Amino acid sequence: MLFDCMPVTRFEQNCSILACERTNKAAVIDPGGDLELIENLLELQDLSLEVILVTHGHMDHAGGAAALAARTGARIEGPHQREAHLIDKLPEQGARFGLKAQRYVPYRWLDDGDRVRFGDEELQVLHCPGHTRGHVAYFSAASRLAFVGDILFRHTIGAWEHADGDLVTLVHSIRDKLFPLGDDVRFVPGHGEMSSFGHEREANPFVGDAAAAKWPARMQGAPGCSIGTSGS
Repeated sequence: MLFDCMPVTRFEQNCSILACERTNKAAVIDPGGDLELIENLLELQDLSLEVILVTHGHMDHAGGAAALAARTGARIEGPHQREAHLIDKLPEQGARFGLKAQRYVPYRWLDDGDRVRFGDEELQVLHCPGHTRGHVAYFSAASRLAFVGDILFRHTIGAWEHADGDLVTLVHSIRDKLFPLGDDVRFVPGHGEMSSFGHEREANPFVGDAAAAKWPARMQGAPGCSIGTSGS
C-alpha cells in the first residue's frame, strides 16, 4: 500500500492519502480542507479516489469531505453513527473558526470490526470513543499502519474536556483497542508527527505502561473503572 500524509487547514491536521499499488485506487482519510492540495497529489500520482474516510466529526477532520466527494465522485464512509450530531453541525463548527465545512450523509456509518476496501487494500475499523463518542480508527494489518485521528499523539493523548469527551473511555480505547494491535504498528495522529504503539507504551506519560500502573489509584471511585496494564 502506498501512503502519504499532508497537513491541511490552519490547524495542520494530518490528511492521509492511501493507494493500492496494483489498481491505483485511493482512499483519503480526514480531508478537513485545502482540497486543492489533496487533488493535486492524487493527480500527480495518477490515483483515482474511491473512498473518503473520516475519523470523527470535528470540522478540521471532516469539513472538506462533502466537497471532495462532490468533486471526485468518491463515496464517504464513517465515522460511527454516534458522530451524526457533530457531522450535522459542521457548517456551524466551521463558521466559528473561519473554515468552510459542509455536513454530509455518509454512504455508510461504520462500526467496530467493519472493513473498508479500496482497490485490493483493506482497512479494519476500530470504534475508539473518548475524544468524541463516535470516533473511529483505521488499521492496515498488511502495512502495519494505523490512522487514529485525535485519540492518541506522540507523548500525549486527545482532548476529552468537552461534552463529547470522556477521559476513562479515552484511556480504555488507547490501551484496549490500539495498543493490542502490536508494538511494531506505526500510527498517524490527527496532528503532529508519527509514532508507534510500542514507543507510546514505553514513553507516553499519560497512557504508557508506567502511567497505566497508577491509573487505578487515580481513578478510584470512578464508575466502571478497571484500567490496568494492556493485556492484563
